[in-house]
Amino acid sequence: MARSSSPSSSKPVSAASRPHVARKRFGQHFLSDAGIIDAIVRAIGPRPGQPMVEIGPGLAALTQPLVERLGRLTVIELDRDLAARLRQHPQLQVIESDVLKVDFAQVAQALGAPKLRVVGNLPYNISTPILFHLLGHVEAIEDQHFMLQKEVIDRMVAAPATAAYGRLSVMLQWRYAMEDVLFVPPEAFDPPPRVDSAVVRMEPLAQPPAVDVTLLSELVQVAFSQRRKILRHALAPWLQARGYAGTFDMQRRAEEVPVHEYVALAQALLPK
Repeated sequence: MARSSSPSSSKPVSAASRPHVARKRFGQHFLSDAGIIDAIVRAIGPRPGQPMVEIGPGLAALTQPLVERLGRLTVIELDRDLAARLRQHPQLQVIESDVLKVDFAQVAQALGAPKLRVVGNLPYNISTPILFHLLGHVEAIEDQHFMLQKEVIDRMVAAPATAAYGRLSVMLQWRYAMEDVLFVPPEAFDPPPRVDSAVVRMEPLAQPPAVDVTLLSELVQVAFSQRRKILRHALAPWLQARGYAGTFDMQRRAEEVPVHEYVALAQALLPK
């Protein structure tokens, strides 16, 4: 998984004399390519005073250029050694925690901000749980820019009737407008991961359709549980058990159904 590392210029964060060794259990691959770092920062477009939270700052490759443009930055870091280094920086507020336990609405409230901008190199081994955790706090978020395994981003932005289209596509596209904005090769990291990476921009939709997210999630999970078969094998019995009396084309595979049809079906299942 990718977290960021410090360029040689970021002395305020890397003042400790003992070098940090990447830890496999945290999936640490430190971003080290100055050109890629600059491209990511330009894609994010930080402006002075904006309330921003960085997930997994690591050795501060992104942290330093971000805080130079913002003035202040809140970072979430699980590794206690890295958190200690980051606390040496006078412009950083450090939350030492598992990101899955962080309430982003409370963070926004503490910063006196209606919405947060969230960025980071997400640990690849738990990137999907983090994305779903943030989905639960989307009302407090202005936008998100994340570095992820490219294969995951391909699934996030996939169109229907493609091999990459699946549960992750549906569950994020109903709520966000998303764009793959930058390719990042393995050699941009130290040590290099065994996969390609990319940066995705996620902007919450201003007027998303009203839907029970838990119900939509279950519906989509059932639909894609047998993605090689047509929907009448898995989804039809599930709908019948819930008393669904409407019409829905069950002669398609799950990947052929667009997001808006899944949302409409979930809405139809709610009591009137």
